[in-house]
Amino acid sequence: MTTKTITVVRDLLATNKQAAAAIRAELRARGILGVNLLSSPGSGKTTLLEALADRFRGRYRLAVIEGDIETERDAERIRAKGVPAWQITTGGACHLEAKMIGKVIGGVPAEIDFLFIENVGNLVCPASYDLGEDIRLVLLSAPEGDDKPAKYPQAFLSADALVLTKSDLLPYLPFDPRKAADEALAIKGTLRVFKISAISGEGLDELAAYLVEALERLRSGRA
Repeated sequence: MTTKTITVVRDLLATNKQAAAAIRAELRARGILGVNLLSSPGSGKTTLLEALADRFRGRYRLAVIEGDIETERDAERIRAKGVPAWQITTGGACHLEAKMIGKVIGGVPAEIDFLFIENVGNLVCPASYDLGEDIRLVLLSAPEGDDKPAKYPQAFLSADALVLTKSDLLPYLPFDPRKAADEALAIKGTLRVFKISAISGEGLDELAAYLVEALERLRSGRA
């Protein structure tokens, strides 16, 4: 009896890619800029979103999808700012997938300008999953250390911008923002780099302007 081995190569992310493409098309048709935030836990994603909600209030409308393994704590913080928010609890999964976003997106109000997706805190798994966003931000906070880009290159390679957070702590920590930026730019030379503090406000106007510019490009058909 002859045994034949057949190897089948299949893109395991194909289904996710299809769902992400549908989400992106829907958001663009509605004139909404999708922004995916990636980072380690505790880098300041939710705090940044709270600060942007304050910056954009009265000018642009936000909605947020929160991803966490458990609890609705981050969504509750965002709702306290008057911003609609939906919590996705993964129950152990280390990342969000496009199909999860697809189940929520129908409830996003039509008048929204920005849809922010705060991914599960992780610099590994989320980098491989397109969620239908137009902009991907990767956050790196001063307490984490400036050596992370080379350790987790895919997160930085997949991003459009690097946001160095908690800059108000730089006087107290051995974190070199130039070194972190240079290491990230060596991985992807087109990254935009922002150094911010959601506490002091440093860099928030520049980041907000970058997002508004991206929104305007999308609405003019230049996305």
